[in-house]
This record gives sequence, structure tokens and C-alpha cells, in this order.
Amino acid sequence: MAIPLKSEPAAQVVARHIEALILEGSLVPGEPLRSERDLAEQFAVSRPTLRDGLRILVDKGLLRQGAGRGLEVAPLGTSITDPLIALLAAHGEVADDYLEFRDIVECSAAAYAAVRANDIDRDRLRECLDRIARAHAAADPQEEADADTELHQLIYEASHNLVLLQIMRALSDSLRQDVIQNRGRLFSIPTIRETLRDQHVAIAQAILDGDAKRAQAAAHDHLTYLRQAAREVRMAQEKLDLSLRRLQRGGVGVPG
Repeated sequence: MAIPLKSEPAAQVVARHIEALILEGSLVPGEPLRSERDLAEQFAVSRPTLRDGLRILVDKGLLRQGAGRGLEVAPLGTSITDPLIALLAAHGEVADDYLEFRDIVECSAAAYAAVRANDIDRDRLRECLDRIARAHAAADPQEEADADTELHQLIYEASHNLVLLQIMRALSDSLRQDVIQNRGRLFSIPTIRETLRDQHVAIAQAILDGDAKRAQAAAHDHLTYLRQAAREVRMAQEKLDLSLRRLQRGGVGVPG
């Protein structure tokens, strides 16, 4: 269906529409745009006019040339994520700070999602719960991690707070791997896979039930547990590293 254009220049309308899709999270960094022909038909403009509109967004840094011939959404939020967050992520203690920050914002996001989620949001949450269940049954840690990330992203989206969504998306893109790279070690703690699954289900179900207080409490319980488990794993690793250094005389002494 063609998108009707207003009285302002057609190229600016094209740019404004795509810009809004990026802002609301419908288009995410790295996502390729459709072909010029498809977009020109969608906006009911000529291809030269379409190119002018796309050029506006390229000049703003919102679009860039993709790996193929077309354009894609550019990496966004770099003033938040690079290089400061990359520097912070190099320090292990930041993982705990990041989880504490998530506890602060995600509890509110879950409560807002319980109140603001629409039918589409709820359907996507149910689909994600099915994905989590399948990944857990298959004991697939990578799929579990991906489904975990998707669930938290869906909570931010269902909160319908664009600032929160974009900030958390920018932060998670830079810090997620640093925070979750020890996920395999976390799984060494007995029953943690079951606990994390049950906690994710509790958060999502509270949102689906429209219970803001329960959603907020479930999110807090989850982040508190995750922080404690991560601390235990980190402390155990630090003790192991210390023992290895002593055994190897720090790599500079002669082993006994």
C-alpha cells in the first residue's frame, strides 16, 4: 500500500518516515532496507526522489552503505557505547554495575510493559516463551542465551518508552557479550538453567496478566539472583587464577 505524502517535499517525507521507524525501533542497526524499486512504490515517489530522501538520512548518519548494493541502518548510540562503554567493559567489575543498572531500569520497564503491552506485544512474548521452552528442552546454551536476550528486548519494547528502548539497546549491544561470556560457568551452578527459565516465565507471565507489581517484583528477583550468581562465579574464578599464579610463581619465578 502506498504511503500518502504531505505537502512538504516528498524526499523529506520519505526521510521523516524512515527516521521515525528507526527511532521507534522498527528498524534496528544493521538492518538492510528494501530495494529502491520497492521503496519507491511504497512511498509512491520516483526513484530519484527516493534517493534524495535516503541521502538525507545518510548525511545524518542514520543510514550507511551495506555489505551488498543497498543501504542499511547505521550503528547508533555510539556516543554512549564507543569508546567509553568499551573501556568500561574491559573491567570485570562493570558486569555487576551493569546488572545493577539493569535492575533499576528493567523493573520499571516490566511494570510499564504490564500496563502498556498491546496484543502484538503479548503475542511476541508468548512466542518467545515457546522459544525459551524449546531451547531449554534441547539443552542448547546458545539458543537459550539468544532467547533470553530476545525476551528482555521485548520487555523494553512493550514498555513503549522510546528513550529506554534505544538506550538499553545501545548498552546491551556493547556489554551483552562481556556480561554473558561467562554464561557457561554460570551453568556450572546446580539448577541455574531451571531457575533462569522459571524466572523468565514469571516475568513474562506477569506482563501477560497485566500485573505491574508482580512483573516489577519478578524482574527484581531475576536480576538480584543473576547478580549473586555472577559474583559467585567471578569469585571462584579469581581464587582459581590466584592458585594458578602461585603454582606457576606468577610466570616469572622458578616452579618448585
